[in-house]
Amino acid sequence: MTPHTLELLSPAANADIALQAIIHGADAVYMGATSHGARKTASNSIGDIARVVEFAHQYRARVYVTINTIVYEHEIKQVEKLCHDLYKVGVDALIVQDMALLRMDLPPIALHASTQCDIRTPEKALFLQEAGFSQLVLARELTIPEIKAIVEKVSVPVECFIHGALCVSYSGRCHASCASTGRSANRGECAQICRLPYTLRDNSGKIIAKDKHLLSLRDFNASDKLPELINAGVRSFKIEGRLKDVDYVKNITAFYNKKLNDIIAGSNGYLVRNSYGKSIAFFDAAPEKSFNRGFTDYFLSSRRPKSIASILTPKSMGEVIKDISVLNNGDGISYFDRNGQYQGVNVNKIENGKIVTGRKVDIPRGAEIHRTFNLEWQKTMQKESAVRKIGLHITIDETGVSAKDERGIEVRIPLDLHKEPARNPMDYRSEFSKLGNTIYTLSSYESSLDKNIFIPRSEMGSLRRKLIDAIDFANKVTYPLELRRKENKSLPYISTEIDFKDNVANSLAKQFYKDHGVTKIENAIEISKAPISSGTTLMTTRHCILRELGMCKRNKNNRISEPLILSSGSNSYSLKFNCDKCEMQVLYR
Repeated sequence: MTPHTLELLSPAANADIALQAIIHGADAVYMGATSHGARKTASNSIGDIARVVEFAHQYRARVYVTINTIVYEHEIKQVEKLCHDLYKVGVDALIVQDMALLRMDLPPIALHASTQCDIRTPEKALFLQEAGFSQLVLARELTIPEIKAIVEKVSVPVECFIHGALCVSYSGRCHASCASTGRSANRGECAQICRLPYTLRDNSGKIIAKDKHLLSLRDFNASDKLPELINAGVRSFKIEGRLKDVDYVKNITAFYNKKLNDIIAGSNGYLVRNSYGKSIAFFDAAPEKSFNRGFTDYFLSSRRPKSIASILTPKSMGEVIKDISVLNNGDGISYFDRNGQYQGVNVNKIENGKIVTGRKVDIPRGAEIHRTFNLEWQKTMQKESAVRKIGLHITIDETGVSAKDERGIEVRIPLDLHKEPARNPMDYRSEFSKLGNTIYTLSSYESSLDKNIFIPRSEMGSLRRKLIDAIDFANKVTYPLELRRKENKSLPYISTEIDFKDNVANSLAKQFYKDHGVTKIENAIEISKAPISSGTTLMTTRHCILRELGMCKRNKNNRISEPLILSSGSNSYSLKFNCDKCEMQVLYR
């Protein structure tokens, strides 16, 4: 039986966070380069990425770099050079949105189809596989049966998000930020207008909801659905958060690392991890202790959830506190006041069963208290909070020393040392166990060496260092770097027509679609010279505001005068509902 490999994929804003993600159990990390990542403020130099690659590859963990924005015509050469630079430092794959990269002069580096490619159907997934992508990042809005149908259609690994912030629109299909502020989400500059407060009015001007965060979704948490996702065929499990801090990445990575390991332990060898080394966290990982807007498993459950939004606030809800005695001096708490407004305050102390704060507050009786800052937790997370070691089996006899590890690497160093009779029986196991400053730990030891032979400690130390150097070198020269898949240019695109929603912003992307039979291609909204016309769809979402408010149109008692108008400040949009698909569209006005 060939085991199925599982990959825990963690985000990294910078190199230091990437290293911590790997130490805390990630099988792979994804991070931005110097440009063209969908999080423009999370960019990294080639040198920093090289440092992450060198560290990650010790564990056979992978490094993926995001080149997942659309590319303008004058940037093509720049992107080509960037991809060559990333290939030279050993990056495992590029996460891509723009099909222009399939026509650029690139090295044979593996390409992954970004969630920005909006992969929601088996047909789209199969096309991208045949176009040359080695891994497919699915849309976040899919149900488990929909995911399973895609997996059954393709042969490359399928990657799904399992935790973190949710975009309200289908990824790669949101143009609201660009239309409203000139900052394009497809260029890594999303203004996050979905987190703003909105007022909803009907066609007569009647207010349905006032100053509510109607487009702000809760955070994704699929931890209880991991077995079902694995059974559906998902092989890569992605944590969102390239703008999150190191404490967040440590905690969430360690949490899912344990979850996956527990599942693997009960799989009778059917499942294995995609990297090596045992990660041991020095804390109890808990998602609620990190930034979150409240959790949802989105559409993974068999029944469509009644609520997936956090309409009262887009800020972190932290963890619910049922017993205030667990609070510490210096903690931050939040609650909703008598007017329904989200409030936050620092705790000075707990006195006589009451919260004492540094300023006067009026916490309503029975209000739910959330801890949004845990001082003791922060102190723990700022220390060394995990270690990851690869186990070595070492064997020694009179002719040499052998070492074999879980990566399958085996080396041997001849034993040609100055030996003499020992005054006392020698214990060489303790010498080979001195691996504290390496990524290794001695898991087992065998010796047929005569205990009465004396080898000086200095020579044993030199032998140990040579052994580790040989293992490290063998790992580097045998590291399995995946190459780009060959493109099937005879396969037609899933449609003969595409429009600006496919984000075509350069001649190479146009040529790609033409090569696959597309006859009508429109420019991306970012380069279109025509003004955005009224009625243009800016986003399509499976989140329905009316359903969230308990006003689903399928309930005949809910008579609504359409179109509904959504407004925030000077921006206003009209809403359109497709009840057959349970989708909502946000249109430009």
